[in-house]
Amino acid sequence: MSALLDVQELRVRFRTMGPVKALTTGTEDPFIDAVCGVSFEIRKGETLALVGESGSGKSTIARTIIGLQPAVSGSIRFEAQELIGLKATERMPFLRRMAMMFQDPVGSLSPRLTVQSLLTEPFRIHGVSNRDRGAEAERLLRMVGLPADFGRRYPHQLSGGQARRVGVARALALNPELIIADEPTAGLDVSVQGEVLNLLARLQDELGIAILIITHNLNVVRHMADRMAIMYLGRVVEIGSTENIFNRPGHPYTQALLSANPVADPDAVLNRIEIKGEVPSMLRRPPGCEFHTRCQYAQEICRSVSPEPSASPNDVQHSFKCHFPLGPQATPPLEQLPLRV
Repeated sequence: MSALLDVQELRVRFRTMGPVKALTTGTEDPFIDAVCGVSFEIRKGETLALVGESGSGKSTIARTIIGLQPAVSGSIRFEAQELIGLKATERMPFLRRMAMMFQDPVGSLSPRLTVQSLLTEPFRIHGVSNRDRGAEAERLLRMVGLPADFGRRYPHQLSGGQARRVGVARALALNPELIIADEPTAGLDVSVQGEVLNLLARLQDELGIAILIITHNLNVVRHMADRMAIMYLGRVVEIGSTENIFNRPGHPYTQALLSANPVADPDAVLNRIEIKGEVPSMLRRPPGCEFHTRCQYAQEICRSVSPEPSASPNDVQHSFKCHFPLGPQATPPLEQLPLRV
């Protein structure tokens, strides 16, 4: 199956100082690389999770895909159509086919608009005039399990879970083929998190939409994602099926993240692996493998040579960037990490 979204060698930079200050201080490269050569694809009906610590570049990738942040280089193709370089008017037809769910469920909704106005705003933005706005709002509310009279409420009258459901409904307004969900369970109680994830899973099955999840919650990943990509300092260090990565991670960073995942089971036997040290600044990236300053397996080559991607012998779709990928003798299986939502 061909990719719905195909991202290749994406690079995103941010300016760290103005041109005048850069000139007076003699700074030749006043930029920071937030995303460095990231590649992945999402097929129709599939869920891919971007996972990593805060500041790893996950949300920057999402914003770049929908055009809120320009890319320096690389490619973003939606059904084989290149999006980078398109003018805003040229990009609009493709933006109708993808939707963004932002991290803050309440803060991402305008406090001045009713729920009905929020749900029908995408029709106005994209010039869709042949719809009954009231009927569309009621339809969308039913899809996410909310009563029709919620259309008269304002965001401050909603709980976090209700606001998130409204966000899901708004994302579905134009029948998108791809939803980008940035931390879809952030700020929600555990029980409400499960309800939101089950809602997304049901809607995905019914509508056949693809989902890109941006998260650091590994329980969300295991519950929702077909595949996952692990990010560190703006790079993808491991990518593959969720099942394979949970059971046999290839990169030490992935191994440590999985081992630290909280499990609500007092009888579970866990092998915690501590990641020592602080995340390096993107302004002063370590040479070689950028994880070597925190890696317990680092050797001399790791400090000077950047590793190339290597594939798992059991699955060519599972790859990782590591000079000494973990094998059966280096890491125990992680079946002790059951889903706990």
